[in-house]
Amino acid sequence: MTTAFEPQLRYSEEELKEFDLIITDKLSNSKKELAYIRESLSRKNDQGTDLTGSGHLSLEDGAETAEKEHLNQMASRLQKFTAQLEFAQIRIKNGTYGICISTGKLIPKERLRAVPHTQHSIEAKMGK
Repeated sequence: MTTAFEPQLRYSEEELKEFDLIITDKLSNSKKELAYIRESLSRKNDQGTDLTGSGHLSLEDGAETAEKEHLNQMASRLQKFTAQLEFAQIRIKNGTYGICISTGKLIPKERLRAVPHTQHSIEAKMGK
């Protein structure tokens, strides 16, 4: 327990459990979404092999290529997000979760609830 004059250096086990639940929920959703995107990409690739003998490109081919690129970008972002969430869970387990890597101060709970994988306080993120 900290006094009014002593800043809190770490979150309690109970607080860490709350953050772990938030992260676990986001991780589950992220993995489901990633699986869905991969399945969509797989179906599009399977369909694309049927038309290889046509010899000409249409507007639909361009639209399909753009959609595949968009899905690939979304999958890439979700993979990165998933990895960041998994690293946040590791930080919870090793007791470093919620501590800004730039300032060494505790990141406010509101920020961690909104961005549970963050390693920076707002002040550090803004470069102050």
